Amino acid sequence: MAEVVYPPVIALGRTFFRYLGLRFDLQGTENVPASGGAVMAINHVGYLDFTFAGLAALPSKRLVRFMAKDSVFRHRVSGPLMRGMKHIPVDREAGAASFRAALTALKAGEIVGVFPEATISQSFELKDFKSGTVRMARSAKVPILPTVIWGSQRVWTKGRKRDFGRHKYALTVAIGEPMDVPKGVDPEVINDELRRRMTELLHQVQDSYPDKPRDEDDKWWLPARLGGTAPTLEVATKLDADEADERARKRAGQAAD
Repeated sequence: MAEVVYPPVIALGRTFFRYLGLRFDLQGTENVPASGGAVMAINHVGYLDFTFAGLAALPSKRLVRFMAKDSVFRHRVSGPLMRGMKHIPVDREAGAASFRAALTALKAGEIVGVFPEATISQSFELKDFKSGTVRMARSAKVPILPTVIWGSQRVWTKGRKRDFGRHKYALTVAIGEPMDVPKGVDPEVINDELRRRMTELLHQVQDSYPDKPRDEDDKWWLPARLGGTAPTLEVATKLDADEADERARKRAGQAAD
């Protein structure tokens, strides 16, 4: 079936990125298979990560079907676009249907993009990974593509106003070598190895990133490990837990009304 929606959306996105003056460095694009299914596992530092990660698959003439929260699909503008691009809605309260939809796409030879951390990392370091990525790849018998993004947090991330100014930020997307998921191996062992590989790749990208903070106030996008003012992973984990508790309280309150 012809792709009617995805190509023009990509063209529009690229036009917008040129307007912003973003300087892309796409690394490891040769690791994206020219055909067949694969799970693209991506770190999560900004709201536009899925748009940037997808660019790294284009040299191989591949489109990525991203798993995204179902609320995006209910929006009157983004909903029709997401469905037209054949992305996969994720209902966190009923994840089995999303898992099955992802497996169907993978077995049909699609690349499915997932964020193993589930939510944006406020520390800009890798959080713990959910095991769904590995289980998905194992069930579909496809490889995992370890993928990291760096610089997207400067455009738009959690707790910061979006910055669509023409600042010419550098933005790196790096894809590591495909990672097979051997049958019979504990998924958590593979999950730990995936996180290790992605951590190593992220550190390499951070070390070679060309931009530096302009001043002390501009150190917010750097992790504490690199002298930035982002919260440490431990502090960010506590912030995430507090936010989850608050959401649970709100849901309980709504259910009681």
